Amino acid sequence: KGQNRGERGRGRGGWQGGRQSVSDEMPKYITVSTFAQARAAEINAMLKAVSQKSSNSLVFQTLPRHMRRRAMSHNIKRLPRRLQEIAKKEVKACFIKKEQSKTKCRKARRRHINLVAEFNRRQRKSIWLETHIWHAKRFHMVKKWGYCLGNSPTEKCYRACYRAMTKHCLLQDLSYYCCLELTGKENELLKQLARICSIDTGLTFEEACCLSGRFEGSLNLYRADRYPEDTLGPVTFIWKPRDGSENRQLWIWMHPALKQDILRELKAIFQCSEAEEVCIPEPGTASVQEEKKMDVVLSLGKKRKKEDNEGEKAVPVKKIIGDGTRDPLQPYSWISHATGIVISDRTMEILRYRLIGPLSHSVLTETLKAASLQTEMADSERELNNWWVENCKDSERVSLHQRQSAIFEMLEGISSPSVMPPGTILGLTVGDPRVNLPKKKTKATPDFEKFQDNDKVRQLYLEGVPVDCAHSFIWDKDICKNVTENKISEQDLNRMRAQLLVPGSHLDLGPCESKIPILLVQQPGKMAGEDRPGWGSGWDIYLPKGWGMAFWIPFIYQGVRVGGLQEALKHSEYQRTPHTPNDFPDCQAGMQFAKELQTSLLEKFKRRPPAKRANYVKLGTLSPFICPWGQLTKNWEARVKASGEFVHPSSPHPDCCTTQGHTFSDPKVEMVKEASSETGEVEETMEVTSSEGALKTEDVTGTQDVGERDETMTASDFIVLRSERLLMQLSAWCYPTAGKDRRLRLISRLGQKEMTEDVFLPMLTSYPRALVWVNLSLLRKGNPELHAMICIPTDDDLLHLSKDKLFCGPQEPRHRDIFKDKIQKQKEEKKKKKVNTKALEGDPAGGPDEETTEEHEDLILGLWSDALPDVTSHCSRTLLGYVTRGDFSLAAGCGEALGFVSLTGLLHMLHNQPADKKGLVLLRTPASLQYRFARLNIEV
Repeated sequence: KGQNRGERGRGRGGWQGGRQSVSDEMPKYITVSTFAQARAAEINAMLKAVSQKSSNSLVFQTLPRHMRRRAMSHNIKRLPRRLQEIAKKEVKACFIKKEQSKTKCRKARRRHINLVAEFNRRQRKSIWLETHIWHAKRFHMVKKWGYCLGNSPTEKCYRACYRAMTKHCLLQDLSYYCCLELTGKENELLKQLARICSIDTGLTFEEACCLSGRFEGSLNLYRADRYPEDTLGPVTFIWKPRDGSENRQLWIWMHPALKQDILRELKAIFQCSEAEEVCIPEPGTASVQEEKKMDVVLSLGKKRKKEDNEGEKAVPVKKIIGDGTRDPLQPYSWISHATGIVISDRTMEILRYRLIGPLSHSVLTETLKAASLQTEMADSERELNNWWVENCKDSERVSLHQRQSAIFEMLEGISSPSVMPPGTILGLTVGDPRVNLPKKKTKATPDFEKFQDNDKVRQLYLEGVPVDCAHSFIWDKDICKNVTENKISEQDLNRMRAQLLVPGSHLDLGPCESKIPILLVQQPGKMAGEDRPGWGSGWDIYLPKGWGMAFWIPFIYQGVRVGGLQEALKHSEYQRTPHTPNDFPDCQAGMQFAKELQTSLLEKFKRRPPAKRANYVKLGTLSPFICPWGQLTKNWEARVKASGEFVHPSSPHPDCCTTQGHTFSDPKVEMVKEASSETGEVEETMEVTSSEGALKTEDVTGTQDVGERDETMTASDFIVLRSERLLMQLSAWCYPTAGKDRRLRLISRLGQKEMTEDVFLPMLTSYPRALVWVNLSLLRKGNPELHAMICIPTDDDLLHLSKDKLFCGPQEPRHRDIFKDKIQKQKEEKKKKKVNTKALEGDPAGGPDEETTEEHEDLILGLWSDALPDVTSHCSRTLLGYVTRGDFSLAAGCGEALGFVSLTGLLHMLHNQPADKKGLVLLRTPASLQYRFARLNIEV
């Protein structure tokens, strides 16, 4: 029966129901040589597989449990003889692996000479400041701009840092700021520098008080002959006082995010294309004792770390400081043969500390003491203080040092650094501050009785420091190098302390004490506005490299509190000044910061589940993670062109604001009654449509990814208004001209023109796409947040506020999520594709489905995933600008915010607001529907 069934199923190929016939299975003959060769290869493969282990277990671990012994792990002879050879190979491999690993002994790793070599290796990617180890033990560290910096303290000290800035002293390490030194003839320098700044914004490099070297100046740089476009960023500058030479020296200090752009522009205007010097690490800087230990360190280093791709390099024993942090073989000095101008990069060569607070001068006078005069060398073999001995032989230099010391001592009698003229510079030469360390931490306090009735102190208030007293030896590179190389080590200093007859008594080094040239620069603090004048004032101290910790620890012993990047951010926030690079959206560094912030906020948003995050589409927030400045200025310009004149938004909907048959914006806002799917209640929602039925604008077309909206971050799209004359005019217009608040600005408004079309129309013509830096104070409760929206209140809002003083503000109607159906469809397609993946693997018909899925791949629930519509009219209140920083202010006692508004929108609002309601705006955070009233001010 089976044979018959097999015959019926026999096919053309000799198959019988899936089985071969007997005749096909058995060959009639074989070739012996070919057959044996094939079988030999299979046998060799089998033997090789048997001899090799397939797991990571050792030989004794492969034995049966009843044959295992504990001694087998360290005694090979306990193993069976057939496995002893394999065990020997395993032990040898483990021994080699242990030799390449880190040193086992922690005591050896913690030796100073080994620690320095390890720290130098870890600085290859991010540069460390000289105070890095101190900060790393007490701060949250972040890697920014090529440095490893302290972000915020690990302890809870937010209010304590504010109290230190207000009542005592806060210390910050600003050594990561970059310094470019320009050397050349004064006329040549000023001629080219005038091209990258404008007198319209305030100070320039030609300011007489700054050019003499008495005061520090600050300004904003632009690309050559491009003002007010193409901003490079803010800088501070110091001229070296004239010394009779035709060449002048100029220091330009800037944030590290701005360095490359500014350096590139300076080399272009001065035609400094040829590199004069190249940074090559000098091996001879190490001491003789350290050179003897070089071989030991290299041998330990090979055990302690793995080789990199380029092979093991010699690890310098000496700590990397100053020019050692630069990239080797990279130029750091450029010269122009046409003009003779030399540009030198002195970053990390000059250290910079900032003391903030009313008692910062007391900390300085308690910590630092003027250097004593010295006319004889302490040691003829060493070059310690040889430069100081030569200067002490000159009577004029001695007289200058005595006058500088007298002025420095008078600082102890002043009440606050803010009473000094802004930017005052004082040069000084001080002794080693480590010698004056107190036994325990103390709090520095001023001595007012000592200089209470001194006429010299009053003269110092009025006239400032004389020009000759601004001189400092820190300008001389050779002297700075001598001071750095001849510094007494901590080990030698501690050994001298141990040899004192009375432990804890003052250590007198005599002529062996180092003399360090420094530069003190006064920081004026809050200068704009009428409230809290001089808040946040202090002193900047400039030091030669290598002396960072020698000055840092004595400052700590005077009771100062140390702040990081976050404290610096709060310091500028309470001063209401733009912070670099956060608040400079028109320069490349500010744009890069905005993109990085958007990426981090978007990633944080995606990490949360959809049900636990805000739906910004329903909240009417188009761009919660980045401010579309370009789109904002374009939309306001389009509104003005469409209307032909300023129109007051008397109704809550922009489509009601029409003039001469033109609407302010094409998109219309319609109120839609929508039933909630969860509660069944009827909600009032906002639906945005356009006349063409699509969400598009004239300027922006096509789809747009949430993380790739770069058209709003183009420098040519907008500028930031920095003209002091125009800002003062706008500041006067922002205050009420009637009502009980009228008296607040009577003095400030003297000399300013009234707000008429003849005055502000030329302003609009010159700056059609400009942003204005503003600060806002909430009238009632509320806490403004990052990227909050600044909006214009309607007449009904202002009327409601007049009737009810406790009225916080209106609410935004909930919007309809127009992307919800698309996202749901995308989810269904993904689910369908996942189920039918196996069936569609070889089917070419699956192509269209994949294209449909990729079409909506950028849709994210809760975010506006299409091209941005008109941002000014998307919500029920007209958008004016965005907040870049906002929080509850401990200084003002209410919520305060800083941000930018459109100049066109600001003039439109002020022109149409009532006289007693000038400057009132609405604030709404991105994740809320509640508007809150705030007062808008422009401080100049």
